[in-house]
Amino acid sequence: MKNLRKFLIFGACSALSCSLACGGGSSHSSSSSTSTSSTQTIAAAGPNVASISVNTGPAISAGFSYANGAFASATVCVPGTSTCQTIGGLLVDTGSFGLRVLSSVLTVALPQQKSASGSPVAECLQFLDSYTWGPVQTADIQIASEKASSVPIQVLSDTDFTVPSSCTNGLPSADTLASLGANGILGVGLFAQDCGSTCPATANMYYECASGSSCQAISQGASQQVQNPVALFATDNNGVIIELPAASGAEASISGSLVFGIGTQSNNALGGATVYTADAATGNFTASFNGQTFSDNSFIDSGSNGYFFPDSSITQCASNSGASGFYCPSSTNNLSATIQGTNNASASVDFSIANAVSLFSNSGDAVFDDLGGPAPNYFDWGLPFFYGHNVYTAIEGKGAPGGTAPYWAY
Repeated sequence: MKNLRKFLIFGACSALSCSLACGGGSSHSSSSSTSTSSTQTIAAAGPNVASISVNTGPAISAGFSYANGAFASATVCVPGTSTCQTIGGLLVDTGSFGLRVLSSVLTVALPQQKSASGSPVAECLQFLDSYTWGPVQTADIQIASEKASSVPIQVLSDTDFTVPSSCTNGLPSADTLASLGANGILGVGLFAQDCGSTCPATANMYYECASGSSCQAISQGASQQVQNPVALFATDNNGVIIELPAASGAEASISGSLVFGIGTQSNNALGGATVYTADAATGNFTASFNGQTFSDNSFIDSGSNGYFFPDSSITQCASNSGASGFYCPSSTNNLSATIQGTNNASASVDFSIANAVSLFSNSGDAVFDDLGGPAPNYFDWGLPFFYGHNVYTAIEGKGAPGGTAPYWAY
């Protein structure tokens, strides 16, 4: 079956209010924008370039096919050693921050992070329809030729420590290959840490798990939080560019590049891309669609597998259709919305929404440029937005051409 994932993470960020998304045709129109940009080029292999592929994902062997998932590889090592493992099938996610790896695929023994009292530290990350849980461990990370040392990461496991009720909140776990649909998540979004400069215990994100007792929520300093590895690279550390070619309806797979740095090398210049600055606390900007304005409640997220927005006029897929949570119009809808950064830069974005049941009729397809679904009060520009665009994500606190980060550009 298709991995029809639509995650909404309510992350703490710097103001404990950051709304992020992560996730989870026919002859259809690919998304396009009136934003000024030069002709798209996709960077060739290089020291600051990692290959990415949109395909059915690593769970396909179990009959679980991912829709609109962009996957990359990263090498993790025991800090300061050559004991390493390269892990593929990591979902590239501009809507989260940090590396998260399934315990079931991790073969190297990484050192466990400890709290001030000496107890093991675990992390909870809640999504709209699930959660991830597991110990915080430390690894050296290499992607392409870029390296970050002693990086806190989350190892996804429900068995290392008892999951507290404040984490589960009645939601199912996404800590297995079958439930996540990926070997992990490579979060390369707008922020350097996943909970902000301060992370109080009330955020219910970090826990100390003393032996023989339940885990208790704790505050967590910025340097101890799960880190965006890009922000820790020695160079090319101010952001990323996701470069994927335009899709033509439904396809089996497409390949592109994850480029590190903005304006730091000859292959990552900002060029003619338009910058849309994001709110420094939430990472969001404004979108206007169909008479509705989503003020500071719109975001660009490669980890979401479709466009997600409210439109009661579009038929939703039936709960027993195999495409529940997506739109199923009788014919493809050609739509338009306007995005506006906090710098008041704006552009009209044209996109299409097709019938998800029809899109998923071919089990071998993984690329859908017109997949979308309902959302209550936000506009999520998921992976289809990236097709045919070079999309820049500039990390907070890092100098970058084009304005003060955090920002998006394309």
